[in-house]
Amino acid sequence: MIVYWRKSSYSGGISDQQCVELGRLAPGIGVRDSKDPGGGHLRLTVAQFAALVDGIKRR
Repeated sequence: MIVYWRKSSYSGGISDQQCVELGRLAPGIGVRDSKDPGGGHLRLTVAQFAALVDGIKRR
């Protein structure tokens, strides 16, 4: 399965030090560091990813 990664629209900034990419996995969502794409990824279920996003928004 080919995973197409896309960079978060919130990544970047002046020094581009905080870069996150998301990819649709079967099943779930992958999250990785765009500066180190070969370094692996975090695999989350859709529910876990939704909880992560919700937690980030609450901060």
